[in-house]
Amino acid sequence: MRQLAGAPVFSLGFRPFFLVGAGFAAIAVAVWAVWLYGRLPGAQPVGGMLSWHRHEMPFGFAAAIIAGFLLTAVPNWTGRTGLNGWPLIGLLLVWLLARLAWLMPIPAVALIALQIPFLPLLAWVLGRDLVAAGKRDNYPILLVVALLAATQAMTLWGISTDDIGLQRHGVLAAVWLIGALMSVIGGRVIPFFIQRGLNRPAPNPVHPLPFRLLLAGSLLAAVSFAGGLNDIPRGWLAALFLVIGGLHLLRLWRWHDRGIWRVPLLWSLYLAYAWLAIATLAMALWHAGAMPQQSLATHSLAVGGIGGLILAMIARVSLGHTGRLLQPSKTIVAGFFLLLIAGLCRVFLVPFSGAGLALSALFWCAAFGLFLVRYTDILLKPRV
Repeated sequence: MRQLAGAPVFSLGFRPFFLVGAGFAAIAVAVWAVWLYGRLPGAQPVGGMLSWHRHEMPFGFAAAIIAGFLLTAVPNWTGRTGLNGWPLIGLLLVWLLARLAWLMPIPAVALIALQIPFLPLLAWVLGRDLVAAGKRDNYPILLVVALLAATQAMTLWGISTDDIGLQRHGVLAAVWLIGALMSVIGGRVIPFFIQRGLNRPAPNPVHPLPFRLLLAGSLLAAVSFAGGLNDIPRGWLAALFLVIGGLHLLRLWRWHDRGIWRVPLLWSLYLAYAWLAIATLAMALWHAGAMPQQSLATHSLAVGGIGGLILAMIARVSLGHTGRLLQPSKTIVAGFFLLLIAGLCRVFLVPFSGAGLALSALFWCAAFGLFLVRYTDILLKPRV
């Protein structure tokens, strides 16, 4: 047992959570696509397959990757020892049991009881270290994780009471909260990675006001989804999403360097972040009555933005934190292209062809499958 706790895979949070998150991403989307096309007969989980899909993508897949990233980043920010060994295994088992609970013939109340603990436990672990180190500038990240836990509770309540509206509001709020977290994390690491990756001089500090406006606007957008305000087009929300989209574009303009297009670990991050601008501007168009389907904006964020940024981040973080050269293999570069195509198919092909969903799911699963092929060995073995 001591040997298990001391295994390299349990030395830091990114190792086990990147593995299970990527594996679950491929399996969950494959299961969803097979069911969607009528090829998965049999009993459905509590609330049905749509409820399962809605819940598991933000609170299963994305939550695992967020946990892996923050359990690795917070020790760097605070100088404190990261979660490892049996405490890390325990948190991983809490996540795993929540995924398996959907397969068990249990009542809704038991399902909820098994789903709820993970995010509050994660918030407590992160908050303990951030507060002890006095890292107040990182409190917004802790706030987003706590709000994610609240939206999960809202979603699960909607599932248990068959309240489709409440369930939908909770899931959409969670997706846009993850978008807000992307804007915080991306705003820190992407310009830093570009500067280091291209050996550029350190950029001049930017004024903090645009960042604060972006964070406040992103959180307000998530709250508007939780409150059901996006059920019908509203002019003031069109203005809000237009401002958020404009701030994302401003960032992309500031970060751009022609050299990034020669470095896959940079252009993959840059293009994934660009989906945030696409998603917010699409929401502005929907509220202005210029776009028919709100779901296209949501999936711009979910597939292109969240999926793309996750794959790019876990590819780079896994190399850096295992002591390897920041030179991705052709396998994972192919994965970057496949996930980009998955986003394009889901957003731009689906309105014209039902095959768009199948292609998007296929490319998504292939992208995360390639990550597992290339990185499983890296994440299981000791640091070089």
